[in-house]
Amino acid sequence: MAIEKVAVIGAGVMGAAIAAHVANAGVPVVLLDIVPKDAKNRNMLAEGAVATMLKTKPAPFMHKKNARLVTTGNLEDNLDLVADCDWICEAIIENTGLKQDLYKRLDGVRKAGSIVTSNTSTIPLKTLMEGMPESLQKDFAITHFFNPPRYMRLFELVGGEHTRNEALDELRKFADVSLGKEVVDCYDTPGFIGNRIGIYWSSVATRSAYDLDLTVEEADAVCGKPMGIPSTGIFGLGDLTGIDLGPKVIASMLAELPASDVFSREYDENHPLVAMTAKMIEEGYTGRKGKGGFYRMNKEGGKRVKEARNLKTGEYAKAQKPQLGSVKAAKKGLRALVEYDDKGGQYAWAILSKTISYAASLVGEIADDIIAIDTAMKTGYAWKYGPFEQLDQLGNQYFIDRLEAEGLPVPEFLKKVGDRPLYKEEGKDAFYMTVDGDYAVVPVAEGAWMLADIKRGSEPVMSNKGASIWDLGDGVACLEIHTKMNSIDQDVVAMLQEAGKIDKKGFKALVIGNDADNFSVGANVGLALFAANAAMWPVIENSISEGQNALMKLKYAPFPVVAAPAGMALGGGCEIVLAASAVQAHAESYMGLVEVGVGVIPGFGGCKELVIRAMMNKKRPGGAMPALSGVFEAISTAKVATSAAEARDMMILREGDRVTMNRKRVLADAKKRALEMVEGYTAPEPVEVNLPGATAAAAFDMAVSGFVSMGRATAYDGVVSEQVARVLTGGDTDITQPVTEKKLLQLEREGFMTLIHNHKTLDRIEHMLTTGKPLRN
Repeated sequence: MAIEKVAVIGAGVMGAAIAAHVANAGVPVVLLDIVPKDAKNRNMLAEGAVATMLKTKPAPFMHKKNARLVTTGNLEDNLDLVADCDWICEAIIENTGLKQDLYKRLDGVRKAGSIVTSNTSTIPLKTLMEGMPESLQKDFAITHFFNPPRYMRLFELVGGEHTRNEALDELRKFADVSLGKEVVDCYDTPGFIGNRIGIYWSSVATRSAYDLDLTVEEADAVCGKPMGIPSTGIFGLGDLTGIDLGPKVIASMLAELPASDVFSREYDENHPLVAMTAKMIEEGYTGRKGKGGFYRMNKEGGKRVKEARNLKTGEYAKAQKPQLGSVKAAKKGLRALVEYDDKGGQYAWAILSKTISYAASLVGEIADDIIAIDTAMKTGYAWKYGPFEQLDQLGNQYFIDRLEAEGLPVPEFLKKVGDRPLYKEEGKDAFYMTVDGDYAVVPVAEGAWMLADIKRGSEPVMSNKGASIWDLGDGVACLEIHTKMNSIDQDVVAMLQEAGKIDKKGFKALVIGNDADNFSVGANVGLALFAANAAMWPVIENSISEGQNALMKLKYAPFPVVAAPAGMALGGGCEIVLAASAVQAHAESYMGLVEVGVGVIPGFGGCKELVIRAMMNKKRPGGAMPALSGVFEAISTAKVATSAAEARDMMILREGDRVTMNRKRVLADAKKRALEMVEGYTAPEPVEVNLPGATAAAAFDMAVSGFVSMGRATAYDGVVSEQVARVLTGGDTDITQPVTEKKLLQLEREGFMTLIHNHKTLDRIEHMLTTGKPLRN
């Protein structure tokens, strides 16, 4: 039975967000909750949740229109709405009795074979199903999402003794393909995988910071990027998720764990941080949602000042940038971090020694293999490396020797591993260490591979420092950018030019994509700044021309070119997407032409492509100005789509372009799309458009001047926008004269070169390179 309609019971933060993400998959969803006492609107909880999500940032919905797929109601009047649902997901409060009462009611109205699951993170499945009819037990599982469900990829799946394999298979498929999740099968143990290790890690990291006398800022500097943890660090994470959540999850975890568990043995309820946290919660210091937490923003002299809490006194003081040698040493790797002789190095070892040991002691108990544990921590807690990947960086034998030297127990699993790596590669295969201490091949699901799986044991078709071309098989090549942040430089442009004639090497289609977090953040503006400061104007103009020519060759290539963006595709990265024959975008693609932020305009054909799409859009409003207004606003305000769905609104994606929900399936889907296009493919015909010229440009300039006078734009924003307007309206033309693509590209070059000569543009570029933020000059 395919999952074609879903019900979510419980419209709290988590339940509502699960419903929103189901809607993001294009699947109708019913959202029900209780009727509050004396409520005039009996559906107020579910309706209110949807209304709140439409205003929430980051947005649970990938597009506001997805809210139309959510049908709201209440459990007293509308329980019959679940009758035709294929999957019913319960997300109410963690109370076994209330959950079981709900299951009995659901069992009376649900259709035969429909799947019922709980989003519980603490109550074992066997406890939830105690005394429940066997017919329900066959259709019951636990599906644990991580918050926020749209963005966190982990989906923990737990089946019971009686759960049908078909039901689990259907949930895996739906979560993977439709919801874009990394599905991890877990055993029915407390906290499953992510929270079992994550809550222990959090407890160790906070208490070790106190015990080793680190400041909040120092702890977050170490337990952050140097360890592959998000930049919030450990205390910043607490502020983000809510200080009041910590004691609750720890209490629920300890209630379920056996007394023999390491967490149960080590946890000290009399630790000073426990009392401090309780006082913070009592006084409303619950993190970002409260008056502050371990950090807060205060005002000093009319400016916002970040303050950090002293872990010993509880007082706030201006946050200081940590000066720890260990943080700098971490650039050489985890081993250098833990071996550095300062309190930061001691702190890193305290966390890693305990967390990795704990994870190793649970192999075979919470999951079948180390891959599941590493995957859970990477996709549920956003770690860059799972605990066993961290262990490989340290060296297992080094880790064992240091544990023994400090009189700490060595998990039996690590003794089996000895001096061997946990992961290794041989030829085209990757291997992992099994619970028995043997190697097994890392499985790669069909249609869910990454470029790394293709590259392993292979050589590129061609390569330079900036980009490479790989053979995906079946006559399809893949261009991979691999500069820092996948920025575009001369090497990348050179490889784009080579990709435009890849058919000469026997390929029949091209995919442009990679495994990185971001498709491309745009041009390497540092090179442009250097060239401008050296007055190398011909070099700059030539680089613009070469980029334009490379993308025009791709657009008019005799073979299909499919762009496969994921993450940020900004500036030149967006222009690559715009030049492709088709796009297979990851749902979480953030695309836009942002060049005005550094004082220039799109120069690789971005203006040209959006002008053409606006003017040729059959659904566009009458006249040229209404069609061009949206493009002008998007470019002049550096608008970025916050999802692939929003990119469609901005015409970056066209009607025939497709979206993939699972990051691991983007390249496979792009290759499939390219092969579908091969037979009978012909290059598009050159395009001409009729544009309104100088009069329309003046109208756009007047509109910007109004924003400048109101203080909503700076004077230099107006200067940059003048050049945008000139390109979009066709320069010195009128509506009766067709404007060619070549002419539009010329206007882009002229506008770009005019602005790059201006010192205020150079100020913007330098400020962006120095601070990472746009200069409002």
